[in-house]
Amino acid sequence: MILGLDFGLTNLDAVLVESGQIRQGWRQDTRGFASLKMIEQIVDEHQIKLEDLTCIGTTGGRHKDLPSDFMGVPIFKIAEAQSVGHGGLQMAQLEEALVVSAGTGTGMIAARGSGFSHVTGSAVGGGTLLGLAKLLLGTSNPLEIAALAARGNAAGVDSTLSDVLGGGIGHLPSDATAVNLGRLVSLEQPPTREDLAAGLVTLISQVIAVIALNAAKAQNLERIVIVGHLVDLEPIRAAINRVWGFYGVELPAIIPESRGFATAFGAALEAKLGHQKAVAENHG
Repeated sequence: MILGLDFGLTNLDAVLVESGQIRQGWRQDTRGFASLKMIEQIVDEHQIKLEDLTCIGTTGGRHKDLPSDFMGVPIFKIAEAQSVGHGGLQMAQLEEALVVSAGTGTGMIAARGSGFSHVTGSAVGGGTLLGLAKLLLGTSNPLEIAALAARGNAAGVDSTLSDVLGGGIGHLPSDATAVNLGRLVSLEQPPTREDLAAGLVTLISQVIAVIALNAAKAQNLERIVIVGHLVDLEPIRAAINRVWGFYGVELPAIIPESRGFATAFGAALEAKLGHQKAVAENHG
């Protein structure tokens, strides 16, 4: 088995991979950068036997500062683009795609076979949603934000094309967003928490979705795969899908079931390749 670890800004994602599949996965809150102590904590808490591990794949959070092994188990240090791209392609069972990592921030990887390159991204992501929600809604709990957004209506805080132009424009319908949170300027009464939450979800989702669509077009990639814990939230997924509808995109975004663990999964897959190469070189 291979242990894959993604040291994120807010979460540590860990997966046990066997025969190219995730057997178990864990997510835990974390503060700080990659360390042997954090690896030891994962191994101890989940009773992982070191003799069962072929190697460990790591990415994120200054993982390059880690030593070359953990108690005799080789550690492979995998670049973020490789981890995101490989994990996303494998989960979607595709040969090539734009893989969007929607986590605390957002990164977009052109993934083609075994080639992975970072093409663009955005500082807007899950961290933006939590930060704005804490300021405006008094909570940074993602599940509470999602529940509020599901009961709200973004049109209560957003200006639509109908408001601004009196109708749609081009392929965009009249109810498409013209200005995120634009209606707040003219509201006589404060908006409901539900509508404001829906507006924040719409803002974050639209930024990510529009950049992704343009990046895929620029890279001549037909499919888009979206991974990361941000899209664990149903209102985020729904808002992204609405953007696809606005732009008349026929092929939907692929959002895999285990999306939150894609980067850790990719690190494990890349570590396996690295280990196989090292073994072959030693025997050569």
